[in-house]
Amino acid sequence: MTTPLLEIDNVTYAYPNGPAALAGVSVRIAAGSKTALVGPNGAGKSTLLLMLNGMLRPASGTVRFDGRPLAYDTRSLRDLRRRVGFVFQNPDVQIIAPTVEADVAFGPVNLGLPPDAVRRAVRDALGYVGLHGYEKRPPHHLSGGEKKRVAIAGILAMEPAVLVFDEPTNTLDPASSEEVMELLDELASGGRTVLISTHDVELAYRWADSIILMERGSVLARGPPEEVFSDHGLLAAARLKPPALLDLYNELDLRGIVARGVPPKSVLEFTDRIERTLHGHVPARDETGTIYLCDADRTGGDAIRQLAEEGRVDHVGAMGTRAKEFANRERILLDYTYGVIDKCILKALIGENSLIITTGGMLDHVRHRIGEYSAESGRALAVTPVGEPGITGRCRERVAE
Repeated sequence: MTTPLLEIDNVTYAYPNGPAALAGVSVRIAAGSKTALVGPNGAGKSTLLLMLNGMLRPASGTVRFDGRPLAYDTRSLRDLRRRVGFVFQNPDVQIIAPTVEADVAFGPVNLGLPPDAVRRAVRDALGYVGLHGYEKRPPHHLSGGEKKRVAIAGILAMEPAVLVFDEPTNTLDPASSEEVMELLDELASGGRTVLISTHDVELAYRWADSIILMERGSVLARGPPEEVFSDHGLLAAARLKPPALLDLYNELDLRGIVARGVPPKSVLEFTDRIERTLHGHVPARDETGTIYLCDADRTGGDAIRQLAEEGRVDHVGAMGTRAKEFANRERILLDYTYGVIDKCILKALIGENSLIITTGGMLDHVRHRIGEYSAESGRALAVTPVGEPGITGRCRERVAE
């Protein structure tokens, strides 16, 4: 059996003059997973997360990282917090310096890195979250979403293996919330272990691959989102409602309208399930659309504009902050800024062409997701690169077909 990266074993904790915040909690977190702690306010989610990098110490029980119990001396905690980064619910609590650059540099400086290494860490972290050019800005002049990204950059500059987010979308508007969750997806696709706490079941259902359901300092259930959120008794005990998509699926299943199976986690999966129920299979179509893929770090806007100007691309989406900045800089209008992959697959299935602009590890994530869908559905969809050296000409021939 693989040793979990993070392990909480029978942990208890109570705040002074308060009830038990954690009552014998045991949790195991696998490396590379996307885990959501879900529950109402007061469930103990934040307290549990604060245990993971030693900001709180259990009254009893043990917390382990990489198989070893945590030590709480200054040197051990400094090393732990470099490896397990924590982003607070309110970024104003975390941002302490007068400029963005100084704030992001705080962690690397305290790790004792030389000045050149600090500058590289700051540059890379700000680039990752899409805040190049913000170095000299005072944090109090930034929007809520920008402050959240500064807080994330400050943690990324220390290159942690684990990222912990307490209510990552709290107080953010819908667009900023989607951008932050997309950034968390990108971080996870790069191999990091990501944990969040949230009371938003819709967010947790579509994002996480593992759910820990909490209430009154205890763990009620743990498992895949479709299993945990299908138990209405557990959700009622946690004072939560099921995700709308899952609730609709379960009601249609009870009425015999859709065939029982693994519940869908997206509109794309739900659409396929309904088509199979209506037709006995996913109906074949004469022609599927093309999904083009552009690496914003390796191309200019000319190849994309040519596709659009020739009317060969019906929809354009961008994934990740750098990709969206690229689209804005190149004046490329975006149809999709969240849920991009599934939306482009849906359009391809009805014969329309789409372009996905992204960067870094998300390129492989796009290819994997589309390949996974093709294998599961039996409908082959190709991903065609745009603008890469030695490939552009072939793309243009494909487009012109």
